[in-house]
Amino acid sequence: MNDTSSPLPGDSWPMPLPACLSVSRRGAIAVLTLNRAAKRNALSDELVLGMQTFFSSIPADVRGVVMHGAGDDFCAGLDLNELKETTTAESFETSIIGQRLNDTIQFCKVPVIAVLHGAVIGGGLELAASAHIRIAEESAYYALPEGTRGIFLGSGGSVRLPRLIGAAAVMDMMLSGRVYEAQEAHAILRLSQYLVGPGQGLEKGVELAGRIARNAPLANFAIIQSIPRIIEQDPQAGLFTEMLMVGVAQGDEEAKTRLRDFLERKADKVRRG
Repeated sequence: MNDTSSPLPGDSWPMPLPACLSVSRRGAIAVLTLNRAAKRNALSDELVLGMQTFFSSIPADVRGVVMHGAGDDFCAGLDLNELKETTTAESFETSIIGQRLNDTIQFCKVPVIAVLHGAVIGGGLELAASAHIRIAEESAYYALPEGTRGIFLGSGGSVRLPRLIGAAAVMDMMLSGRVYEAQEAHAILRLSQYLVGPGQGLEKGVELAGRIARNAPLANFAIIQSIPRIIEQDPQAGLFTEMLMVGVAQGDEEAKTRLRDFLERKADKVRRG
């Protein structure tokens, strides 16, 4: 589904963004569109650096981000036209900016939802893996064809993807060029948390982001900052980090108000469905 909200004027975002990105607002939610449809939203240096600027300059009144691709695809990976004549030093720089972007997304100050459709390939899958929630449309398909192209994952995918879908699946995809369709990737790899019909991803993403934005902001921040770090720690360090997060989240005045409202039956209980 196309984003029907109005793009922001160029000076409405805190920092100027390149034409290969567009931003619109749905209340407290920012919708970021990769805008290289003619190139299947392949990741050029300009696009990667523009996203770095976006995720590094999120205004205080934005409570969540939904990221999707214009046209038929989310992102078909790195723009190989920029790689074909690169030196070793230049390839290092491409990897550095890609890793920095995906680290910035993973540890963004607000939750990030990736809406996936069409091609989600190579660097595009690395980008998707850095988001906190992934919504896949039935048209999405995933591949890591690096082995067949003589290259290697370079934007943090070799770290994130084995933790997300398992090392064996990542090696199979890279070595054999295996392609996963949305349904099997959702059911077998658990790559996406939500699977929706054609054209339904963006609205689902905005609706979900809006629901998350109603949480206590400090609770959201604690979740997206601490969980990725806790899973990398040994159990005792993880338990200590968890204890610290309990104090941080529950010490917030908004959290105290919400707990009082629940105990006084002013807030809804958890219900099935």
